[in-house]
Amino acid sequence: MDLLLIGGVSGSGKNVALGALEDSGYYAVNNLPLSLVEATAGYSAKAGRNRVAIALDAKIAPGLAGLADTIARLRALEWNVRFLYLDAKTETLVKRFSETRRRHPFSSDVRTLTEAIDYERGLLSEVRPLGFVFDTSDLSSAALRSWIKDFVSVDAGKLTLQFESFGYKHGVPLDADVVFDVRCLANPYYEPKLQPLTGRDLPVVAFLEKEPAVERMYRDIERFVGDWLPEYARDNRNYLTVAIGCTGGRHRSVYLVERLAKAFRAQNQVLIRHRELG
Repeated sequence: MDLLLIGGVSGSGKNVALGALEDSGYYAVNNLPLSLVEATAGYSAKAGRNRVAIALDAKIAPGLAGLADTIARLRALEWNVRFLYLDAKTETLVKRFSETRRRHPFSSDVRTLTEAIDYERGLLSEVRPLGFVFDTSDLSSAALRSWIKDFVSVDAGKLTLQFESFGYKHGVPLDADVVFDVRCLANPYYEPKLQPLTGRDLPVVAFLEKEPAVERMYRDIERFVGDWLPEYARDNRNYLTVAIGCTGGRHRSVYLVERLAKAFRAQNQVLIRHRELG
């Protein structure tokens, strides 16, 4: 039986994620207090629903305190439980609330929107490490739905390795566990014919593969991830995000992510995300 719990900051896309899961065949429940999760799972099992997605409500006291114990009890009942934590940059959240003109759940007469966002982050800080953290900043609803469908396709009982490319000029991803900076490598951006292309295109691949430093960087990252991945797995991690950044996030980092994903996919569950490619 598969239970996917969704948490995270308000405005990060939890409703979009829940909708994508419902489209994928999950029985979806929105804004459920943590105290009702086990009862809902039990009811769902009796009703023959073995794929359940629940968006957690952190507003009702005591919030999500006790989430780790709840997950442990459900796993003891043979539920495959995953916790997906959605996050986004503060400026992105402010923009989303301003555009929709919705009130933040923790806003008040004495608390501004930014203060409400910071307050909610503090409330959720202890449960954030329990799940797979996914940064939805600057991500369209369609792209988030597509990623959710990829996420639920992997085996919940095995460690999932995500390789993510990004551009430093847009900030380091909030969901990165390990970050590699590859801005020191030769940049295809300065070649007029290569500038509009990406690290997935053969001319860019050919350009980078001519550079000895690119091969050295690839081998070093591959060796590091390969050596330390078993240690992360032994630490009872279910997810690990390796982020690789160049200046714009369209050439060097994309090329390395694609190559690393291909190398590790033979023996691991691998997801790919190219943040700046949408």
